[in-house]
Amino acid sequence: MTHHVEKAIVIGAGVVGVATAYALARRGVAVTIVDARENAGLGTSFANGGQLSYLYTGPLANHRVRGELLQLALGLKPEFRIRLHTDPDFIRWILSFLRNCTRDRYIRNNQAALEVTLESRLAMLNLLQKHELDFDYQVRGKLQLLYSKKAVSAVEENFTLKNMSDEDMRLISYEEATKLEPALGYAADKPMKALFTPGEAVGNASRFAQELLKLLVNEYGVETFFGERVVHAALHSSGADIRLADGRRLDTDLLALCTGADRQLLKELKLDLPVYPMKGYSITAPLGDHPPEISLTDSKRRLVFSKLGNEMRIAGMADIGWTHEEPDKGRLRTLVNAAIESMPEAASYERATNFWAGLRPMTPDSVPRMGHPHPALIYNVGHGMLGWTMAMGSGERVAGYLKGQIEEED
Repeated sequence: MTHHVEKAIVIGAGVVGVATAYALARRGVAVTIVDARENAGLGTSFANGGQLSYLYTGPLANHRVRGELLQLALGLKPEFRIRLHTDPDFIRWILSFLRNCTRDRYIRNNQAALEVTLESRLAMLNLLQKHELDFDYQVRGKLQLLYSKKAVSAVEENFTLKNMSDEDMRLISYEEATKLEPALGYAADKPMKALFTPGEAVGNASRFAQELLKLLVNEYGVETFFGERVVHAALHSSGADIRLADGRRLDTDLLALCTGADRQLLKELKLDLPVYPMKGYSITAPLGDHPPEISLTDSKRRLVFSKLGNEMRIAGMADIGWTHEEPDKGRLRTLVNAAIESMPEAASYERATNFWAGLRPMTPDSVPRMGHPHPALIYNVGHGMLGWTMAMGSGERVAGYLKGQIEEED
């Protein structure tokens, strides 16, 4: 017998949670969103890099990183660190990460991630054709800055794997890149080449989440429980229920877990998903004298620069094995110093207004986990560094798993 879904509870109100809520609500499901924070987009979505990098899907685990593992564990690469410890979840995660550091797995994982990002680009365009949302969205393209022959070779290989045309992405000289983005003329360290992807976009993920939430509440009747942590969840034959920290119990036909790096409910519901936090950092500062209009990725320092309205967002770092959100002042200094070293005129660094750290929900293969293991449960987790990019597409995908359980769209 088909379990019909008329109402759903979405746990998590980051970009993935609100996108999943939208995908369900527009299919006629009565949605309730629950989040421990006071509004949407205040967790890992709050101050991420801002890039919507639909064609930039290279998994963190790859055949080139194997030779760097000792350096990473010893903290010799400031942009990417691994802290080894005895948490069984971490040990399983790192062993799986190592298994994915092969060329064949890199190709497979790259393709799987690309499928989600392309679905996401289409879903975002469909949303913005129907609704006007204000979140500093701009399609200006993206330049990935390459500083070595090794980096250029890696990009050329990736370019071939994705079978993209020159209209989608093209490798250009530093001189060509500077014509497209004059701010590169003020770069302290000139790249050898750059990969230009003209169709990439930027946007403020936190504002997007809050704008989409307003739309959901006003036009789709979505209900919200903010400042409420879910302490228990259970599945049964007629649906599911959750219990909040204050003791209240909510019943539903469907639970949608969009819980980011928080693994509590995954474990309680016996979902063995390899999601582990990877800490990242950002600063937000007023624009400098020569801010880039095109978003930049500095591949050597693992930094991104995104102009969001009248501010510059600079984000980076990958710290695996650190599980607390609190920003580390030393890591923030490293981020700021690297940004100044890369693009000294991009931002007024001394006037930075926001210093932030967040826990990206990382999988060993950089492919998100989406599933429908029980008639009353879907999950949408593990988007890593591409949560903002993948949110709309993954929301549509998990809603599509409910075919036969929810009304089809017109």
